Amino acid sequence: MSQISRRHLLAAGVTAAGAGPLAGQIRVNSERKAEPVVEIEQPAVQKGNGLNLITICVDTWGANYFGCYGNDWIKSPNMDRLAAKSALFLDAYSECLPTIPMRRVLYTGRRIFPTRQIVQPGDQVKIRGWHQLFAEDITISEMLKAASYRTALVSDLYHTFKPGKNFHRGFDCWRWTRGQEQDHWESGPTSKIDLAGHMHASQKTPPGSIDQFLLNRQDWRNEEDWLAPRVFTDAIRWLDRNAAEAHPFYLHVGSFSPHELWDPYEDYYRLYMKKDYKGPRLIWPPSVTKVMTPLEVEHARSLYFGLVTMVDTWAGKLFDKIESMGLMQNTVIMVTADHGTMMGEQGQIHKGEDRIRKQVTRVPFIIYDPRKKYNGRKVAGFVQHPDIVPSLLELLDLKPPKRVTGESVIPLLAGNRTGGLRDTVITGWGIHATVRTHEWALITRWLPANSPHNDDQLYNVEKDPEELTNVADKFPAVTAELRRKLNAYIDSGRGITDGTFSTDMA
Repeated sequence: MSQISRRHLLAAGVTAAGAGPLAGQIRVNSERKAEPVVEIEQPAVQKGNGLNLITICVDTWGANYFGCYGNDWIKSPNMDRLAAKSALFLDAYSECLPTIPMRRVLYTGRRIFPTRQIVQPGDQVKIRGWHQLFAEDITISEMLKAASYRTALVSDLYHTFKPGKNFHRGFDCWRWTRGQEQDHWESGPTSKIDLAGHMHASQKTPPGSIDQFLLNRQDWRNEEDWLAPRVFTDAIRWLDRNAAEAHPFYLHVGSFSPHELWDPYEDYYRLYMKKDYKGPRLIWPPSVTKVMTPLEVEHARSLYFGLVTMVDTWAGKLFDKIESMGLMQNTVIMVTADHGTMMGEQGQIHKGEDRIRKQVTRVPFIIYDPRKKYNGRKVAGFVQHPDIVPSLLELLDLKPPKRVTGESVIPLLAGNRTGGLRDTVITGWGIHATVRTHEWALITRWLPANSPHNDDQLYNVEKDPEELTNVADKFPAVTAELRRKLNAYIDSGRGITDGTFSTDMA
């Protein structure tokens, strides 16, 4: 039975033969009790213009570390090469973070904030909004499959293929590359793993389950063994076997790198680490720089930057394949990331829900149009992740389903609209959110509703573009106005961000 028809049967309350009494669906509605669902929209059967689509999403690589966004010392020549012949959106921001919440937005074009606290058994991550796709969601892969595209997913983002997750929905084939972070790809005694050689003196227990990662990577020898090379090599292999025969096609490439753990192939690390460092390899460094020496900070940064350039290098091999196959003539290409990371600003390393400043929330957004209508344009003004799906569908001459809440950016590219798609952007993470205008950015708690807000962060982004100085105590009226905007956004999302789970996640 096809996936679409199975979802239709589930919507009608039909359960599979042999299913237990809990089979079917439950609706999650504002954290109240479960209530039945009666209707699920199906992807429309459409015929577009036949252009292919390749989308690439990297993890933990914010716009500030791309050369095409103004960085003059991080080496990203291949992303910059694509950007030079593409449309580049200068003020793209996340709508909800981190990893799994963002993919729900990216796949569906639907806002998801405010999020619910839904804990899935067996998943160690307990972040609001961190769960599988709702049964009502329609993914871009399902939309394109209904439009007669051959669809494929190549990814090493292990969170999306944990038991019970359903992010492969709508793909004709999917290739999971194993071994990232806490993925239980390998087992064995950790007594032979050099944990001490990978931990800072301030870290009393292995951070980020580096013990599991070190088990997973114990047989890596050559650069091709690393995970980013394997992901992009698999994408190249899929194009070799499918692109000439399957038209149109949709290929989504997900690279979990340069997410922690920051463990690049040594040659890339040496591009950035020039000083003599003999301490432990801090592939998951402490979250604050005050416990580290300046040399340790430089070492950790060099590991991350090396991983960035490693991802760029192998993305470049995919771009070379696309060009050699002539696909630049009939393929839309989109590149984005879920978020960035702190790399020493305000004495912080890594991202976090109270660290959703520009370094974390501003993301790359690059669109290549093979008809060269909009290529070479740099577009200012706020756009967000929900806008990606409707934009890509418009380039393919396909209409989005009613569930899509984002707006297409094509009017901005065509010059029919200026100033971005909105005046304010909201980014949620856990119980925190950022409210951003072109002048101010406020990080505040949105839960509990009666929070005293004594940890508010307010930045005047016109005078302090790197968002380094908190001025919340000096501008209470600004803080109050931004919080009002946040509350209005939350109120407008109630019901929109609810949905139904199917207990049949096959």
